[in-house]
Amino acid sequence: MADKKVKVTLIKSTIGAVPKNRKTIEALGLRKLNKSVELPDNAATQGALRKVAPYVKVEEL
Repeated sequence: MADKKVKVTLIKSTIGAVPKNRKTIEALGLRKLNKSVELPDNAATQGALRKVAPYVKVEEL
């Protein structure tokens, strides 16, 4: 069985964001605008992505 992954791209600046959301975005590995990371599609990742949904774009791989 292949491991499911999601591609996450930072599409909005974290300037002015709630500090907790800023830390969550950094913990996901996103540092700069329009940069993407591939993350495993598990419950922990999905929960973090729900918290920062306005700042990221998520694509299934």
